[in-house]
Amino acid sequence: MASNGNGEFTFANGNGTAAVANGNGAARNGLAKIQTQKKGNGMCHDDSTPPVKAQTIDELHSLQKKKSAPTTPIKGTQGGAFAITLSEVERQKQQLQSISASLASLTRETGPKVVRGDPAKQSETPKVSSHVSHHHHFTPTISVSDSALKFTHVLYNLSPAELYEQAIKYEKGSFITSTGALATLSGAKTGRSPRDKRVVKDDTTEDELWWGRGSPNIEMDEHTFMVNRERAVDYLNSLDKVFVNDQFLNWDPENRIKVRIVSARAYHSLFMHNMCIRPTPEELENFGTPDFTIYNAGQFPCNRYTHYMTSSTSIDLNLARREMVILGTMYAGEMKKGLFSVMHYLMPKRQILSLHSGCNMGKDGDVALFFGLSGTGKTTLSTDHNRYLIGDDEHCWTENGVSNIEGGCYAKCIDLSREKEPDIWNAIKFGAVLENIVFDEHTREVDYSDKSVTENTRAAYAIEYIPNAKIPCVGPHPKNVILLACDAFGVLPPVSKLNLAQTMYHFISGYTALVAGTEDGIKEPTATFSACFGAAFIMLHPTKYAAMLADKMLRHGATGWLVNTGWSGGSYGSGKRIKLPYTRKIIDAIHDGSLLNAKYKKTEVFGLEIPTEVEGVPSEILDPVNTWSDKNAHNETLLKLAGLFKRNFETFTNYKIGKDNKLTEEILAAGPNF
Repeated sequence: MASNGNGEFTFANGNGTAAVANGNGAARNGLAKIQTQKKGNGMCHDDSTPPVKAQTIDELHSLQKKKSAPTTPIKGTQGGAFAITLSEVERQKQQLQSISASLASLTRETGPKVVRGDPAKQSETPKVSSHVSHHHHFTPTISVSDSALKFTHVLYNLSPAELYEQAIKYEKGSFITSTGALATLSGAKTGRSPRDKRVVKDDTTEDELWWGRGSPNIEMDEHTFMVNRERAVDYLNSLDKVFVNDQFLNWDPENRIKVRIVSARAYHSLFMHNMCIRPTPEELENFGTPDFTIYNAGQFPCNRYTHYMTSSTSIDLNLARREMVILGTMYAGEMKKGLFSVMHYLMPKRQILSLHSGCNMGKDGDVALFFGLSGTGKTTLSTDHNRYLIGDDEHCWTENGVSNIEGGCYAKCIDLSREKEPDIWNAIKFGAVLENIVFDEHTREVDYSDKSVTENTRAAYAIEYIPNAKIPCVGPHPKNVILLACDAFGVLPPVSKLNLAQTMYHFISGYTALVAGTEDGIKEPTATFSACFGAAFIMLHPTKYAAMLADKMLRHGATGWLVNTGWSGGSYGSGKRIKLPYTRKIIDAIHDGSLLNAKYKKTEVFGLEIPTEVEGVPSEILDPVNTWSDKNAHNETLLKLAGLFKRNFETFTNYKIGKDNKLTEEILAAGPNF
């Protein structure tokens, strides 16, 4: 087709000659005339737009994303946008210097060369680097190595969307579920490894920490820690890229802790993005040096020939250096609980009580703490649509009230359903991490009943995903302290009011009972004791936390309660589980204060004060002996459980609280008496 310049067009015919359309509606050689309207620019119809300002497809892709604008005014700068650009460059340089210092080997002159950004998107060798000198350390004669010649790309505080892209593209086993959550695998380890967790024992921690029988603290020396630290840092520096999260712990602004997490997986970065408190852009600009650093090299094993190592896994805490090293496990919960252990050490030094508990608040500002081991109903009972959720797992009790340590929730997913746990169900959406779950390969719908990978399936999501979460996650001093026990022996009352000594006794004991199967198929309850309802994470002797709890309860007028969510009318197998609606009625009566004014009587052996009536709860179940048809069997089971309590408490009997032994004697007297 060609134009003759007069608004007419010609077409080549089958003979190679042209057929021209004339101005009379007919065309030569029988072709129909094409009507056109000539415009000033010579085009029939111009619906085009200006061409994109890109010379290559990469430039076009770069236009798709805009840079985040500075969020705070630049102090002491002039010159408009140019000054802001310089300040942004300076800020990034300081961030990189800080990260390089974190990744520095202590036996080399400098930290690694680091640069921001994904190496997959770099077209040439980066020109921005950061060297941090450590002149106060030994400098070897030959300071140049292969690792010193390469760049380590830093993916710094990525958003969930960016971390999704990294996980899906580079981490096998990462998928997006039908609700938008990121499904991932934690590798061979699907739970914590408490026997591989170690703490450096030095002149300070030898006297401060709880060591020996019953303690979760397994010792290691400074040298071994440094060997493992070097191994982790060398591994991370050998990678093309590392993920760095700078975040906070503790919603109380006066007592928050700055933490840095250096990891090799997008899964770990997104997990900690959810579980720690996310800084605002303004806070991130002035983050500075972290108070505590985690080196997560979990994909790389420790050296089993290293002193103190008993497997290829090691989780190491050095409280003097304020560092944690992870080798040989990719289970993300190690980071969460490792930081919780750190808070159990740092907070009591500030006279702040760290607690393994759930916490909620009523519309009138009344706060309740919920302590309980797995299976006691802590999450279920602390999540109440009529009350605000402050947090589900880790808290601090300060001079100002309570505050959540974390920025997210870490919920069990096994047998999760929309009907039983609607808040958790609805929170598993875009941004949430699902660990070790099983899903349909086509629809990506999750089967929460499937235990093919592990029974310990988990979801990690930001606390803002809970509709009735209180943001910021702080509240006034607690009014009630509720200790939950799932007593499968069936001899503890559904609810008991505790005096201060009894609260301390049962807090230190941390009792619940699990149902275990034997080889011949007979099932019987097994007592489980975990000091302070979280023995795996505490650093000091349990009585120190108990003394702090008693002091705060006394000063702020809090009442202690022991609530049994287990069996009634007999042990597991003969009795029945106490109905959840009854337990909720009991909790409601605690919250509204009516149970405080009820009439009480004292039980035998444990000496517990039990109410004679609770609205909405059958009075006969309030005293366990009434529900047992075989009274002799009840008494035998009661004495058996009391003996288990006494035997467990022998670990703590020789520890004095305070200058005299008075408080210790009061606590011992508050236990079972027979």
